[in-house]
Amino acid sequence: MSRRVVVITGASGGIGLSTVALFRTLGDEVVGLDITDGFDVTDRLACERVTADVIAQHGRIDVLCNVAGVGAVGDVVSANDSEWQSVFSVNVFGLAHMCAVVLPAMRKARSGAIINVCSVAASVGLVERAVYSASKGAVLALTRAMAVDEVDYGIRVNCVSPGTVASPWVERLVAATPDPEATMGNLRRRQPLGRLITCAEVAEAIVYLAAPTTYTTGADFLLDGGITGIRIVK
Repeated sequence: MSRRVVVITGASGGIGLSTVALFRTLGDEVVGLDITDGFDVTDRLACERVTADVIAQHGRIDVLCNVAGVGAVGDVVSANDSEWQSVFSVNVFGLAHMCAVVLPAMRKARSGAIINVCSVAASVGLVERAVYSASKGAVLALTRAMAVDEVDYGIRVNCVSPGTVASPWVERLVAATPDPEATMGNLRRRQPLGRLITCAEVAEAIVYLAAPTTYTTGADFLLDGGITGIRIVK
């Protein structure tokens, strides 16, 4: 493939770091954006500025990977307004901001690929993940809506939905439990394949969906270890 211009949000997190590294090994020009570097996807004007800068420097954006996301633990009773607002601001509105400012350039070029990081939580009920699950359900619906809106422009929009990822966020959650070893064991058993998916494996799926040879749009690429598809009864 020719050298592409790839924009990745959440570039300093576990999945983001792996995705940045993988695109770079392919020889692509990668622009990584992250809150740790002062970039905030919830700020529409910031999204507009960084997109304009990338286009001014490189002339185009071929791939947008919306990896940035935050989580929340709790059920709908315990969740407060601040949690609802903060999670949706990043996971849904931030993603929408980036798509809204990048898509005009892709439409002009009549090509492009957008990959959103969703979650298996959009498709199955997970204990004490009410706010997070709702936000990822919105991501899945938005992915499909954008896919149909952009198909005539030659732009493909897909998402990846991992099961539990061996990521810094999950590691912090596990470490905060009374018995981290037992908690991790429970998480592994929840995946029919018996282990957590790695950040590198999620990155591989993102890169696959970004490839111009990948003939799909509006897809929810499940990386769930079998959670949604099979039941193991012993």
